[in-house]
Amino acid sequence: MRSTKTFWIFGLVGLLGLVRWVHGDGNPLMVPLTIIQSAPSKGAVCLDGSAPAYHFSPGYGSGINNWIIDLEGGGWCNNKRTCDFRKTTRHGSSKYMERQIPFNGILSNKPEENPDFYNWNRARIRYCDGASFASEGYDQASGLYFRGQRIWSAAMEEMMSKGMRSANQVLLSGCSAGGLATILHCDQFRSLFAGNTKVKCLADAGLFLDATDVSGGQTIRSFFQGVVDMLGVAKNLPGTCTSRMDATSCFFPENLVGNIQTPIFLLNAAYDVWQIQESLAPGKADPSGAWKYCRLNYTTCTPGQIQFLQGFRNKMVNVVQGVSGSKNGVFLNSCFAHCQSGLQETWFSNNSPTLGNKAIAKSVGDWYFDRAEVKAIDCPYPCDNTCHHIVI
Repeated sequence: MRSTKTFWIFGLVGLLGLVRWVHGDGNPLMVPLTIIQSAPSKGAVCLDGSAPAYHFSPGYGSGINNWIIDLEGGGWCNNKRTCDFRKTTRHGSSKYMERQIPFNGILSNKPEENPDFYNWNRARIRYCDGASFASEGYDQASGLYFRGQRIWSAAMEEMMSKGMRSANQVLLSGCSAGGLATILHCDQFRSLFAGNTKVKCLADAGLFLDATDVSGGQTIRSFFQGVVDMLGVAKNLPGTCTSRMDATSCFFPENLVGNIQTPIFLLNAAYDVWQIQESLAPGKADPSGAWKYCRLNYTTCTPGQIQFLQGFRNKMVNVVQGVSGSKNGVFLNSCFAHCQSGLQETWFSNNSPTLGNKAIAKSVGDWYFDRAEVKAIDCPYPCDNTCHHIVI
């Protein structure tokens, strides 16, 4: 039997940059940055007013008319201070974006790394609005542009002009804040295409739960409320949700996924390390420091802390079980991880995580191409010995 794998990441910044840290075979395809020159004239700009951007690798052979659009993740900003800082980074300005990035995992161009999608047209849309491509507004006092929805529209227009309008098969994907963006925009994506185009969505690590933290507070709800209010997100949230709930509740995927009409695949670690660190056990919710070590390294958790985390997993299981219908897919593994589709080691490799003896790439492919129904929900920790755990 395989032993559990562990990534040692030093600091939260390392966690958020993990997709770039792991490079598959060590020689990934490097894809240049393209600025959407027409976007500013439509008001589609990053937080600092710079033009949005993307990376694109064209398809070939049997994949020439198929497309993957991947929405970049990278947290959010929720007030003037955090948005001011963000506009000086690659997540708030195209001025600071890398001029080229590696395409790994679901974006890899190698059949041995990405068997079902390697020769598709593959694009990563860079994330620079701070609200999962859903913001709308302008803060004159600080000069902050909240134009995520316009960036989404401009990016889709750009992809359509490059040939996506005649696609046979398309997949919208995203990880973390990009996974939430995928959930928010999945049906909008479907509406871009004619009825004979196969359209599906993959949300990786996007199931941010409206969970109670270790102090009994609502850290993540308070944070998301700031995102929704500061960045003008409410007007771009699905009416099927806002007609019955407040806008902040409608930024939580658990209140959205059940109403998505387009087939969607939910890929998540049941013990999402970002949520453990930033939602469940952030420092301000743990003044005594009881969770100081457990929140960063699952092996240091007490039995009581593991029990608390099992409760979080149970809620996530309930959410994914509520996504009914054979058209949807689920891969929920009991790992301490965050984002698994963009990492070669977790997406498809000799020792990648599996459920039912299927790697993530095989599970997603089986679901997308209707080869099999995929509703894979892992048993509770510590039963899965194929995990790639993240320890900080």
